[in-house]
Amino acid sequence: MFAMFEFLKKKPSPPAPGKPPVPEANSVGEPATEAAPPARMGFSPDDLARAFTIHQEEKAARAEAERQQTREQMRETIGGSVFARSLGGLFSRHPKLDDDLLDEIETALITADVGVTGTTELVEKLRRRMKAREFADADALLSALRVELLAMLAPIANPLLIDPTQRPFVILTVGVNGVGKTTTIGKLARRFQQDGHSLMLAAGDTFRAAAVEQLKIWGERNDVAVIAQGQNADAASVAFDALQAAKARGFDVLIADTAGRLHTQAGLMAELGKIRRVLGKIDENAPQEVLMVIDGTTGQNALSQLRAFHQAVGVTGLVVTKLDGTAKGGVLFALAREFGIPIRFVGLGEKIEDLRVFDPQAFVDALLPETLGA
Repeated sequence: MFAMFEFLKKKPSPPAPGKPPVPEANSVGEPATEAAPPARMGFSPDDLARAFTIHQEEKAARAEAERQQTREQMRETIGGSVFARSLGGLFSRHPKLDDDLLDEIETALITADVGVTGTTELVEKLRRRMKAREFADADALLSALRVELLAMLAPIANPLLIDPTQRPFVILTVGVNGVGKTTTIGKLARRFQQDGHSLMLAAGDTFRAAAVEQLKIWGERNDVAVIAQGQNADAASVAFDALQAAKARGFDVLIADTAGRLHTQAGLMAELGKIRRVLGKIDENAPQEVLMVIDGTTGQNALSQLRAFHQAVGVTGLVVTKLDGTAKGGVLFALAREFGIPIRFVGLGEKIEDLRVFDPQAFVDALLPETLGA
C-alpha cells in the first residue's frame, strides 16, 4: 500500500546556517573526507499529503484512460458479435416503424440469450409506446431501445472497491470448470498492484493437477506471494493458512482460488460453504467479496450456475469472461434482470489488460448502431 510514496526520496539534512560541516578524523588521526550528513527519517505531513494527492491524480488518470480503452475494445469485440450484427442489421435498412420491426427485435434479443421473459417485457413496453405514437420513426425506436437496454444494466454496474478498513480484503473466487478463474485471478492481481495494493494469493484449487502451479506462475509474474499446499489438500485449510499469513504480514488484499465444480455436484458445492465458514473464524467479515467467474459463451446455462453458487456461498460480484469469442452477450441482461448482482469485470481478450471494468454504456453502444442506417 506504500507504492504511492516511491517518488519521495529521503533528503539529507542541510548544515546549520553559517556552519560548514566539520570532517571527522579517521582511524589514523588524519582528516577524513567530507561525510554525507545523515538521511532524514520518515516523511513529513506535507510529504504524505502530496504523495496522496499525486497517487489519487494518477489513479484517476489511469481510470479515465482505461474507460476510453474499454469503449474502443467493446466496439471491436462486442460490436462484431452475432448479437450486435443482428440488431445492427435491423436498423441498417431504414425499416418501417411497425409490428414487424418489433417482432424482429424480439427474435434478435431472444436468440442472443437475453431471455424470453425479459425480452417480452421490453418489447411490449416498446409496443405500447409505439401504439401511443411516441415514436416519430424507426430512429426514435432505436433511441428508445438503447435507453431500455441501458436501464436493464445500469443497476448492476458497480465496480469492485477495496475497503481499506478491511485488511486483508478477502476475495473468494468461484465458478464451474474451465471458466478461467485462475487466469482471472492473475489479471486481478496485476490490476490491484497498479492501484497500489499489496496482496497475496491462495492456491485453493487443490483438485486440478496444474492449478497450483498455474497460480504460482501468475504469482511470479506479478511478484506476488502465493500460499499453497499439495494437490488434494483441504481447500479450506489452504484458505485458513492464507488468511492468517495475510493478516500477520499486513497485506491489503487476499485472493483465494477454489476448484472448479459443476453446480450440480452437491458435495463440492457444500465445500464452498465450508471455506466461507473457515474464513469467518479468523475474520467475521471475510470473505468481503465472493466473485463468481462465468463463461460468457454458456448462454442461459449461466443462470442455473449462478443460482446454485449464490445459494451455496452468497455471490456478491460477477466476472463474465470470453466475450471476445462466440459469446452472444445477451446473457448479461438476463443475469442482471434475475439476480441484480453487480458485474464487476468482463473479459475481452487473452492479454492481462483485457480484463476490463464493466461499462454498461460502452456495452450497449457496441451492440447498437449510432443512427438509422449506420
